[in-house]
Amino acid sequence: QVQLVESGGGLVQAGGSLRLSCAASGSIFRLRTMGWYRQAPGKQRELVATITTGFATNYADSVKGRFTISRDNAKNTLYLQMNSLKPEDTAVYYCHDFVYWGQGTQVTVSS
Repeated sequence: QVQLVESGGGLVQAGGSLRLSCAASGSIFRLRTMGWYRQAPGKQRELVATITTGFATNYADSVKGRFTISRDNAKNTLYLQMNSLKPEDTAVYYCHDFVYWGQGTQVTVSS
């Protein structure tokens, strides 16, 4: 059983920061490329960032320079550090191992 559980979402003001976590179980986490996606109501789910087994990272242009994806293989945990948040970052954020999805955590950025 693969399970991905996100946490850390919440309400923040524009310009603030938030750190999301994704706890993974039931898979060999260190051998999986991982990603963060987000989806706002009425919009397509979009890629935010990815991190490979070799710790190479990739970011959507909209978050580049503001967000940092990381992983702690010893803890089987994926992170997304979000700084300088903007109202347009408001969405449900999902953890993905490119097979399974977490249930998401809501991030709301107020102006």
